[in-house]
Amino acid sequence: MRRRARADVLEGLLNRVRYEVLPTAGVVDAVAAGLPGGATVTVTASPSKGLDATLDVAERLAGRGYDVVPHLAARMIAGPGELAEITARLRSAGVTKVFVPAGDAEPATGAYDSALPLLRDLAAAAHPFTEVGITGYPESHPGIHDDLTIQAMWDKRQYATQVVSNLTFDPDTLASWVRRVRARDVRLPILVGLPGPVERAKLVRIATKIGVGESARFLAKHGGVFARVAVPGGYDPIRFLDRAAATLGRADLQVAGLHLFTFNQVAETEAWRVAQLARLRGRADRSGARAAGVPGWGIS
Repeated sequence: MRRRARADVLEGLLNRVRYEVLPTAGVVDAVAAGLPGGATVTVTASPSKGLDATLDVAERLAGRGYDVVPHLAARMIAGPGELAEITARLRSAGVTKVFVPAGDAEPATGAYDSALPLLRDLAAAAHPFTEVGITGYPESHPGIHDDLTIQAMWDKRQYATQVVSNLTFDPDTLASWVRRVRARDVRLPILVGLPGPVERAKLVRIATKIGVGESARFLAKHGGVFARVAVPGGYDPIRFLDRAAATLGRADLQVAGLHLFTFNQVAETEAWRVAQLARLRGRADRSGARAAGVPGWGIS
């Protein structure tokens, strides 16, 4: 793929983003200070804080004009009765989109031991949400065999409107996974899960806020995520996307945008995104000038 074509892919992805936050104290103000109104913000579910923390943050963000996507972690919901109450609460707040993972609650709170039965109950309730996301796993899940995660995506596809990929730091793994999902005839749009650049000290503070047990589970699920994201030179989101651009830019593979893991560093994540867009656009201008015979420099 030519350099300009790769840059166009990156610019398109960076213009189609949503931001994941954790339901901690002060996160609503952090979002309001860091993101423009109308931005799409997803709110995770924390077993240590309970689902009410997620719903509360979702309601408050919706009240400030954000397009909110709360995580309805299936293992944290008692059953159809509680699901109906949650649905009514969210719809009353103007929330029309949800993301449905199985969640990390151990043991499960009630009737839902995975996302699939909850998704079926939402469908039986006449699909109260316009968008329903499910999880995709480019990397192997530490506690679930690959065959089961593949089968689960196939089973859930008819109840969902999009797939959100979990973290991977290998662009070749991501590209291969996207192609395999399409080869299995799963046609839901894919949002690529991507950590922005974050500060190690702030990551540590976030880890203490979400609880030691959850931090341990997070690290078990994502390997060396803290080290890989925070160490200078260890991870570059743009370099990662650039290496996967030939696949991510294919229209037939339906990569719909980015799901940015902010770790509650919302302003920093948005500043990085805006700066990258400015850089890409500036290079496009210089490349055009060079093609027209005006001194300048092209895509590197």
